[in-house]
Amino acid sequence: MNILNQDIILELFRNNYLLFIAALFLATCSFTYYLIPKVLWVSKEKNLTAGVNERSSHKVEVPSFGGVAFYMTIILVLAMIQSLRLTYVGNHLIAAITILFMVGIKDDLVVSTARVKFFGQIAATCFVIFSPELQLHNLYGFLGLYEIPDSIGIMITGFIVIALINAYNLIDGIDGLAGIIGILISAIYAWIFYTTNHPFYVLLSVSVAGTLSAYLRFNFSRGHRKIFMGDSGSLIIGLILAFLSIKFLVMAPTASKIFNGFEPASRPLLLLCILFIPVFDTLRVMIIRIFRGDSPFTADRNHAHHVLLDLGFSHLKASLSLALINLIVLITYLYLSTHFTTLWLSFIVVLLYGCGFLLFSQFKSISRGIARRTHNESALEG
Repeated sequence: MNILNQDIILELFRNNYLLFIAALFLATCSFTYYLIPKVLWVSKEKNLTAGVNERSSHKVEVPSFGGVAFYMTIILVLAMIQSLRLTYVGNHLIAAITILFMVGIKDDLVVSTARVKFFGQIAATCFVIFSPELQLHNLYGFLGLYEIPDSIGIMITGFIVIALINAYNLIDGIDGLAGIIGILISAIYAWIFYTTNHPFYVLLSVSVAGTLSAYLRFNFSRGHRKIFMGDSGSLIIGLILAFLSIKFLVMAPTASKIFNGFEPASRPLLLLCILFIPVFDTLRVMIIRIFRGDSPFTADRNHAHHVLLDLGFSHLKASLSLALINLIVLITYLYLSTHFTTLWLSFIVVLLYGCGFLLFSQFKSISRGIARRTHNESALEG
């Protein structure tokens, strides 16, 4: 049997949907697991490692080219999925991923300017927002808005894509966090698209989860097998998560019946809960920087994962804690959505984000107290 034969792949998919999904997860996981050691070997042979600075959460130089394995795996998966003739939007995604991969790999190798990265993101975003299948025409009553002009829809989706690409890139600061959060979000989308009968998006979500699952094995390694995803990886995964988010936002209204009677107007609120940690962390650090009179794009150690590290959390515990917070916020929203209208749910989401701000403000105060006590004890001993 020629497993590359298009008709055979299509028959396997139609007759064994769940088995096909499971096989794809294992295949992407296995292929990424096979590729990363090859990437590590080349990186070390050519002395391509991430340097250590005052903001680094690692103490030794580590290769940051996990995105190379991501790119090869996901492009192969997209090429295979396209043979199922489920949609043509995969071609647009391949183009967008390739652009961001080139931008990211350049940054990992020689450091790109912010302008180059931004224009690369705009170019990649265009392939997403101009895809006919991802056009936003109606907000179904969210903020009192229904049908909107195409130009407004393009601006909204463009902003969401670029914001999520950068938000995901920003949480890639400690071992495991971007990988675990990416697995959580892609698994949620896999369930959403499975229950709403969008097989292409199910397979894409599962592929991301499989790729990141293999990556975590190496990202948490303490020896010579350790690797970071780098900008080439975080930009790709951020783009795909944004792509899935836009698809969820523009789905037909009937698809929302699976959510215990959720109204389509509530979808933006649900997105804010699904993507809680990337969105919350980005908003939080930018607000802190603005209040301090700094540029919102200035690098610092105010990210949520830095706060937890300063409290004495390990990378694994900090990553799992943030993923758990993301899951708690989502479950809380899902439960309350069956009891409240969209208007009240808007207040609830604002409250959830506000609680997050207060919680990490308290954590930050505690960590400062610990740092002061440690400094005073060191001074007395000296």
